[in-house]
Amino acid sequence: MNGRDRDTEGRARSARPRDGLGRPLAYGEAGVERQPEGVLRTPAETVEQAQRLLDAGMPFHAHEVFEDAWKSGPAAEAALWRALAQLAVGLTHAARGNAVGGARLLRRGATALAGDGDAAGGTAGGGAPYGIDVPGLVRWARELAGRVEAGAAVDAAAEAPRLGPPPGRPKPL
Repeated sequence: MNGRDRDTEGRARSARPRDGLGRPLAYGEAGVERQPEGVLRTPAETVEQAQRLLDAGMPFHAHEVFEDAWKSGPAAEAALWRALAQLAVGLTHAARGNAVGGARLLRRGATALAGDGDAAGGTAGGGAPYGIDVPGLVRWARELAGRVEAGAAVDAAAEAPRLGPPPGRPKPL
């Protein structure tokens, strides 16, 4: 057996602590708690948990929440959650200083979200699946991608998108 870190099921998984952007730290350093993998959440719980993590400047961890929804939810909704995960990873890369990767993933996620209602949200008639402000997220991602490519430094918490409608506007049904 090699000396690789393993999780409780024996899969290779680094036990090194990580910072808020998911970067590995040295063993023994204080990191942030990792998101547990494979958690089944309702769509509302997914959006709520991911928003808390985004607001805290932890888009890497929000990506893991979206990834759980993408991998465990209905196949018809996978494209929505995958696109949101791409936006979170794009923000992660941008905040880490990787302008090329950050802009690419932000645009990829925006393009996926901008698709037809079924591909983006798995909801009949399109609209705002689970109260997610799809048009607002598409605008946010494309605008941020442009600024990142132009050399803007990115603070993940300051740039965190609102997943739902802007404050003061009711959530769509």
